[in-house]
Amino acid sequence: MNGLTALIRRNIKLFFKDKGMFFSSLITPLILLVLYGTFLSNVYEETFRNSLEAAGTTVPDKLIGGCVSGELSSSLLAVCCVTVAFLSNMLMVQDKVTGARRDLTITPVKGYTLALSYYLATLFSTLLVCLVAAVVCFLYIGNAGWYLITADVLYLLLDVVLLVLFGTALSSIVNCCLSSQGQISAVSAIISAGYGFICGAYMPISQFSDGLQKVISFLPDTYGTSLLRNHMLRGVFEEMGNQGFPNEIVEAIKDSVDCNLYFFGEKVALSNMYFILVVSVMAAVAIYVVINVLFGKKKSKRSIRT
Repeated sequence: MNGLTALIRRNIKLFFKDKGMFFSSLITPLILLVLYGTFLSNVYEETFRNSLEAAGTTVPDKLIGGCVSGELSSSLLAVCCVTVAFLSNMLMVQDKVTGARRDLTITPVKGYTLALSYYLATLFSTLLVCLVAAVVCFLYIGNAGWYLITADVLYLLLDVVLLVLFGTALSSIVNCCLSSQGQISAVSAIISAGYGFICGAYMPISQFSDGLQKVISFLPDTYGTSLLRNHMLRGVFEEMGNQGFPNEIVEAIKDSVDCNLYFFGEKVALSNMYFILVVSVMAAVAIYVVINVLFGKKKSKRSIRT
């Protein structure tokens, strides 16, 4: 246990000591929020306003602001929980590149202890950055239109924790296979550019073709994004109902922003979304464990041969 604690502290210190890695992880959510607020907020605002006014309803600015800020904030958190995990977990690969991992394996530290230290250190660092991002999102929502209650905030924090657990496990699996600086750069670019699309953060899944929607419905991160959307916008939809908005319009908006997800035509309940996400976290962690066990056996065979 002492060895594990020392390794976790070492990994966390190296992460925060590397200014490039740390500031990239910390600034990424803030940059995304600025970009979303600058370029996408007007687009979403016009879309919501036109859709509601077409139905003959008058829309208060605060309600529109709460709807837009909730969607943008949920998109930001959905992306950051995974992309930041990949940035935080790059130390695993850098240790291979610099030879630090080889030095660590010479010590009495067990292989599984080293693997666990990378996971827990990445989990801590990513969770810290994402919680800071969540606070910034709450400030943004408070300025635009606050309709959240305490339960919504707590559920949102739970969603962030689950997505960070999944993102950390996923990054650990991928980074186990990397061994060079070029591979780090390539994977970072691919994740940063593509993840937001496949999880429905940059563009609602409802806007994709039917075939692509069915494919994406098998991805666990899709349900993580939907959970964030549901909890960010629950109060907004409730206020719409209180102001007399037709239920058909409210449900249509939920469909358009992926609060309602459908698996081959069947609506997925929130409880099932949590089940899918939790099972996915457990499966990803199990795969990471299996990879490290197999890697440890191969290493032992090599040692015996030599």
